[in-house]
Amino acid sequence: MPVTPEQTAALRALLVDDMDTHHAVYTRLGAAKAGYIALVTAAFSEAAERRFGARHDVADVADVAAFVADVRSRSDRLAGEVDPLIAERVISAVFGDGSLGDLSDAAVAGTQIVLLGALVADEHYDDTGLDAFLASSGRLADQLMRA
Repeated sequence: MPVTPEQTAALRALLVDDMDTHHAVYTRLGAAKAGYIALVTAAFSEAAERRFGARHDVADVADVAAFVADVRSRSDRLAGEVDPLIAERVISAVFGDGSLGDLSDAAVAGTQIVLLGALVADEHYDDTGLDAFLASSGRLADQLMRA
């Protein structure tokens, strides 16, 4: 099933920090929440590849650690929410490095969402750029759901 406009609207609202809209749209998703999670995963993967390059390797571990440290330094809330070891592992997993099997789905998804927000904020997308990013992420999510 392809990503729906409602799933995209929920993620868009989250990324522009419109939490009231995000909550309202997310609540209405019902059974379509699995597609929303696929969209979040796809958007996170795409954003990480844009940030760290599609051919990320071990030499870039310092870049990942520096990014995670930067995200945690942005606020006391983020410092408390983002476990640096989990965050680094979640990013590394995008590039096929390591496994997340020992982590809960909630820990992975929560970390992806927080890091995705930071990755998107760092891009300084205008509305058109954010819509293009979400459309590209939606196409990737569609592929993930078919696999």
